[in-house]
Amino acid sequence: MRIVFAGTPDFAVPALQAADARREVVAVYTQPDRPAGRGRVLTPSPVKREAETRGLVVRQPERLKGADVQDALRALAPDLMIVVAYGLLLPQAVLDIPRFGCWNVHASLLPRWRGAAPIQRAIQAGDAETGVCLMQMEKGLDTGPVLLKLSTPIAPTDTAGDLHDRLARLGAQVITDGLGLLRAGIRPVPQPQPETGVTYAHKLDKAEAWLDWSRPAQQLADQVRAFNPWPVAEGEVAGEKLRIHAATALPSAHGQAPGTLLAAGRDGIDIACGEGALRIRTLQRAGGKAITAADYVNARGGLRAAAAAQG
Repeated sequence: MRIVFAGTPDFAVPALQAADARREVVAVYTQPDRPAGRGRVLTPSPVKREAETRGLVVRQPERLKGADVQDALRALAPDLMIVVAYGLLLPQAVLDIPRFGCWNVHASLLPRWRGAAPIQRAIQAGDAETGVCLMQMEKGLDTGPVLLKLSTPIAPTDTAGDLHDRLARLGAQVITDGLGLLRAGIRPVPQPQPETGVTYAHKLDKAEAWLDWSRPAQQLADQVRAFNPWPVAEGEVAGEKLRIHAATALPSAHGQAPGTLLAAGRDGIDIACGEGALRIRTLQRAGGKAITAADYVNARGGLRAAAAAQG
């Protein structure tokens, strides 16, 4: 088997390891090095670092549309191309090069959450389950038939970071399963995606991080989990703008205006919402590090008294 792998972020690293378990990867495609950090130093992608550790050939074209890039890929004579969070569109000419076409690992149970941010959108929507699909790629955005899939429940405490890591491992497993079938001479049967149930996971925007206290507390708690570790939810608490890393919804019949400080103590900081209350457990002040709500209450004198006055 001659495999070409295409991927860029941390999510794709376990998949590369699975694809190369038998040292069959003949080249790795990843996005060009990008400036990162305060010094804006050119930094290789996590997939590039893993590929170099394995001694694999790395290619970093800006685009895949050029005839020279496509000829170079064709010269590798790939049997299969595996694509995981690569970040570049594959033209039809590229999809047609490998003998078995191109497989893609997508972090949702298609057709739900096609698009750029399926992990975060599943949590934000309050979904009880998600998973990964091994898909035969076609020109449309995540529209190809599904070859294999694995599912996992979304726990009430799962953050996007937690789910990201779990789905990355499932992505590696589904590649292992698919390659096992292919090596045994069994091509996974493509199942067309149903036309019903299609949703799109649009790319995250930092402007979405702001918590609107007029919304139900459960929706805000889901938003906090979905935006952890990025872009991290933000909200105003007793006149101060804070980043909120962890919070829980409470079924409180408070009768107060949304955004009102209801309680502040060792268990957390309770804020009135349009429905129920949000208990903030971990937060971050401007220029500071993430701390418990209890530490914040101790550091901000008068907060308990302000909450008691509202009561």
